[in-house]
Amino acid sequence: MNTEQLRAFVSAKWDEEIVPRLVDYIRIPNKSPMFDADWAAHGYMDQAVELLAGWARQQPIAGMQVDVVRLEGRTPLIFIDIPGQNDDCVVLYGHLDKQPEMTGWAEDLGPWIPVIKGDKLYGRGGADDGYAIFGSIAAILALQEQGIPHARCVVMIEACEESGSYDLPYYVDHLAARIGRPSLVVCLDSGCGNYDQLWLTTSLRGLTGGNLRVKVLEEGVHSGDASGVVASSFRILRQLLSRLEDENTGRILPQQLYVDIPAQRVEQAQRSAEVLGDAVYSKFPFVEGMRPMNETRAELVLNRTWRPALSITGVAGLPPLDSAGNVLRPFSAVKLSLRLPPTCEGAAAGEFVKELLEHDPPYGSQVSFDLEKASTGWNAPQLSAWLEKSVDEASRTFFGPAPAYMGEGGTIPFMGMLGEKFPGAQFLITGVLGPHSNAHGPNEFLHIPTGKRVTMCVAKVMADHFVASQAGLTTGVAASDAHTHHGEHGCC
Repeated sequence: MNTEQLRAFVSAKWDEEIVPRLVDYIRIPNKSPMFDADWAAHGYMDQAVELLAGWARQQPIAGMQVDVVRLEGRTPLIFIDIPGQNDDCVVLYGHLDKQPEMTGWAEDLGPWIPVIKGDKLYGRGGADDGYAIFGSIAAILALQEQGIPHARCVVMIEACEESGSYDLPYYVDHLAARIGRPSLVVCLDSGCGNYDQLWLTTSLRGLTGGNLRVKVLEEGVHSGDASGVVASSFRILRQLLSRLEDENTGRILPQQLYVDIPAQRVEQAQRSAEVLGDAVYSKFPFVEGMRPMNETRAELVLNRTWRPALSITGVAGLPPLDSAGNVLRPFSAVKLSLRLPPTCEGAAAGEFVKELLEHDPPYGSQVSFDLEKASTGWNAPQLSAWLEKSVDEASRTFFGPAPAYMGEGGTIPFMGMLGEKFPGAQFLITGVLGPHSNAHGPNEFLHIPTGKRVTMCVAKVMADHFVASQAGLTTGVAASDAHTHHGEHGCC
């Protein structure tokens, strides 16, 4: 491999084609179905699919087949099949649906307004995860430009990842014969601790959550008349949340939601904390005087990768401050997002939390917890010697420093699913979501140089994968050979 030639090819591809297409992609408000119930009628998802699939069809790859697969009543999926020089298979994964707008964008920025400032492309979805299809195909093109062989490649771009990937298992089952036996899975939907080296994701947390509602009255009443007689729905809500979380420390209380953290992951957390230093927490936009939840950096890494944590992401039943009268309100409701340890079963955890919150309601109030999502996390298998060597060489070649390994606090349901279906596969999980990139929040950006370097590293790994497969060092399991996974699990 001529690494300088590959570097020049990928960089030019990004500058001339990928960034302009990502600019167009950011303009499309293709929110995930959880955030746009009428997504099919609005047509934004179809616009995004056509943009990405249309670009793929224009690429000069012999024998490539680009299909938009549509199962009835489900979000679409882009399925790309690229012939290789042997019968092995690499699956490259990404998604095209987006998180909602969120408030707090800078004055000159916005979720659907693409803005390039220096080496950053701002706007919703460029980094999470619009670039994935472009990076995947650009890596393949870079190899083919030099005549470097690679295995058969399957690119899968789904459209409901931000809603929990509930459609994806049906597509994986539907396409099992076409997917075949992947021995390497590449996912470009993860994060990076910094922009200085290649980061491999070793684990992903699971997720459960939904809407917790407490109702005490049929209608609001004068607070001077009712307070002291009728319990506040907000106070009952606080009481219920204290069953789940210690409000003084943020620690999740039920031991059923914890797992034993593998010793290797503890060691990797310690090494990541040493590499990152204060950036473990300083990457977040703390207000002045605010400090992190723990003084030990390694503990912070483990908190966000291997321990459960609760966030309140929405609220209902409370009027705006400027129109809040002296009324004891009839109900209070909040949306709960509970991150779970990677090996905790998501569905079982959700049912456990539902029972925990709904049983024995204080004062006989009406309490309901409506589950919206339940996804099991993922813990990576040990890297094969060939992949560990390849990743090290790729990071040193295209970034400079050696690679770093760390779990991620987010959830990619596809990884757990593929881990079950293809237990013999190796995983390269990485991404461009580094410090301040702020996926899901305001001012989200894609760091373009990191996108280029990650693409180069993927090309290097795919070239090495072909060599390893020719030597018999890779294995794969067909989708039809493995247990079908639709989210039903045992206990944590």
